[in-house]
Amino acid sequence: MHQIMSLPFGVALAALFAIVMIRVNVTYWLGRGAVAGFAHTRFGASLQQPSLQQSKAARAQAFIQRWGPYAVVLSFLTIGLQTAVNLAAGAARMPLRRYLPAAIGGSIIWALLYATIGLAALEAWLAVAATSPAGAGLSVLAVLAVIVWVVVARRRRSAAKSADTVV
Repeated sequence: MHQIMSLPFGVALAALFAIVMIRVNVTYWLGRGAVAGFAHTRFGASLQQPSLQQSKAARAQAFIQRWGPYAVVLSFLTIGLQTAVNLAAGAARMPLRRYLPAAIGGSIIWALLYATIGLAALEAWLAVAATSPAGAGLSVLAVLAVIVWVVVARRRRSAAKSADTVV
């Protein structure tokens, strides 16, 4: 990480873009390969028979192919969801003409965010951790507390709305 932080901004941005493009495309192709491999199994053969499940799967695949590019781009603004979305795009066999522009756009957004805010925040946290491990631990706990507070507040608000709707 220190090597990227020590590079000029443009070079760091290009390196981060290349890293994330490689990662998301590998994930996409792993999803495609897994589905292709699964099709050659005994269970995959059962999916070839027409059924209600197949029509649901076809509708889901059509939905992903239409709206999936937006999900791909937006996944780059999340932590932890990005890999699942790119894997699902590959598993659903999203056409490359839709996937690649979304992956490029999302990778540009991710690289910009990471090269500016992300690396600065990481560098600041590492500086705090080096001088005060307890302070670093407290900062992590503070972030977790804010996340828990937001989740609980949203759930309470949602529960209150659904209770108002029922009455």
